[in-house]
Amino acid sequence: MSARALPVTLADIRAAAGTIAGAVERTPMAESRTLSEICGCTIVLKFENLQYTASFKERGALNKLARLSPAQRKAGVIACSAGNHAQGVAYHAQRLRIPAVIVMPEGTPFTKISQTRKFGAEVVVRGADLSEAQDHAHTLQHERSLVFVHPYDDPDIIAGQGTIALEMLESSDASTRALDTLVVPIGGGGLISGIAVAAKAINPKIALYGVESALYPAMSQVLRGEEPRSGGVTIAEGIAVKRPGEITRQIVKSLVEDVLLVGESALEQAVLLMLEIEKSVTEGAGAAALAAVIANRERFAGKRVGIVISGGNIDARVLSAILMRGLVRSGRLVRIRVDISDQPGLLGKVANLIGAAGGNIVEVYHQRLFHDVPLKMAELDVVIETRDARHVDEILVALRAAGLPANLLSSVTGEEIR
Repeated sequence: MSARALPVTLADIRAAAGTIAGAVERTPMAESRTLSEICGCTIVLKFENLQYTASFKERGALNKLARLSPAQRKAGVIACSAGNHAQGVAYHAQRLRIPAVIVMPEGTPFTKISQTRKFGAEVVVRGADLSEAQDHAHTLQHERSLVFVHPYDDPDIIAGQGTIALEMLESSDASTRALDTLVVPIGGGGLISGIAVAAKAINPKIALYGVESALYPAMSQVLRGEEPRSGGVTIAEGIAVKRPGEITRQIVKSLVEDVLLVGESALEQAVLLMLEIEKSVTEGAGAAALAAVIANRERFAGKRVGIVISGGNIDARVLSAILMRGLVRSGRLVRIRVDISDQPGLLGKVANLIGAAGGNIVEVYHQRLFHDVPLKMAELDVVIETRDARHVDEILVALRAAGLPANLLSSVTGEEIR
């Protein structure tokens, strides 16, 4: 596809920037020295998770709503979304006094339903998944003569998302102007399409890479001429799209170098790194670009890489689980099994030894009945917070020196590993 044939142009994106100016945050960018060391390249982060609704989706939503005719505004709009698009449309529709209906699938977390209603939208919960919810949204669209606001396959939406590239590449900060690579999450493709159009127009030599969840590689599949097949449970639900847009797939095919896939463990690691290093809360989809750079160090070695942190709407329980699993993976939260005789005082002795070695006991499981141990013996499983793997070894040495057989348990199987 030639630049002339693209349905969205740099002029469209510049116009969108004027439309949303003052109503959408011009989010900060920052070079991360620590992440740069981890990735082997210069990492510059674009914090779209700092938008009012914690997602880039506001940009496209506002650009679309602002271009409606007076009659369309009076009639109202309808959108289908389980998260960020819903909140972006609802918030700016409320600001512009446009009636909004949001169809959300059954099983959408109550907090997201509540937040969308708080922005004044009428929320309709219908459909087992997004596909069924979208079918119902189109039914309501025709019944009520509403304007459908598509989450990604719309030139106005794409142009709005493309304003991110203007901020990244036309910043007065010299460190950001020198970017030679951009890495962007892909769901339906609206975000990377807008960014790619703007970025390639400003700097034709810049390299664009998209990132999909390995469970939802729909864009990768259609670009290879395959029927998209995807599914599964992912923490990157914001990019868990089963069928990309028709417009967006053509732009991606024309302007994007490659689409990379990332697995769940890589996504978890990226969310954790953003929190621990940048002190920034990021949802799974929002951290996907960082996950891809970490997983593909050779490809990005020595580059100046701009990474779009696309959103921060993560469920508190999911974030908590990621934090705890991260502690386990890094050896900062471990399970140790100690064989003790079933007599008074030994439990306290074990606790004192662990405390004296600097370990913090989180949980204790004292089993006499359900483990295969002699009648007058017991197995004591202790979950301990430690500094690192070396600290774990110090605790094991202290216990064994006191005559207490102790072994580290696998975090996966629960079997003794040393």
